[in-house]
Amino acid sequence: LWPWLLASSGLSALVQLVTLPFFPDSPSYLLIQKGNEEACRKAIRKLWGEGDHQAEIDDIMKEKAAMTSTKTLRVLEVIKERSLRWQLYILMTVMTTLQLCGINAVEFEEYLIPYVSLGVGLCECLSSILCSTLIDRFGRKVLLWGGYTLMCSVLALLTMTLSLQHQFFWMHYFSVILIFLFVIFYGIGP
Repeated sequence: LWPWLLASSGLSALVQLVTLPFFPDSPSYLLIQKGNEEACRKAIRKLWGEGDHQAEIDDIMKEKAAMTSTKTLRVLEVIKERSLRWQLYILMTVMTTLQLCGINAVEFEEYLIPYVSLGVGLCECLSSILCSTLIDRFGRKVLLWGGYTLMCSVLALLTMTLSLQHQFFWMHYFSVILIFLFVIFYGIGP
């Protein structure tokens, strides 16, 4: 069963590969990057049907004008810019905690047990659905704090279950449940 389950992911890739040539290019890509207004109109008609889509083309032109008016900074200029200092600190903190939170270990270990891999995939789907509904209600900051707090709690419990796994036969199952919770909290928070 496991080889068929693994091969099933290739089926969706094959469907995407076969159908991709029939999809139109992005209208904004055609107008902004390529500068081809007629191809942009054709793509809009293919996506949204016949009609007057001048308002959409005007919006894309405004976006193009806004992109040309902004100055692109190099990496060293971003680091030296005082007005971007706090944003840079926050970005570095979040990215560092993402790397050090332990999700990479979970992603590596899940392939050792086939059904845990399936459960982790389902948990990732569930967490993306939950996150998309929760972020509008609570905001990003609350989800970051809550996610990291719950992840720390789960890791503390996981440490306890791993140290007690030889005394209780059911501790292995509880550890797997905690791994699933860790993945859900990671998806909701960070």
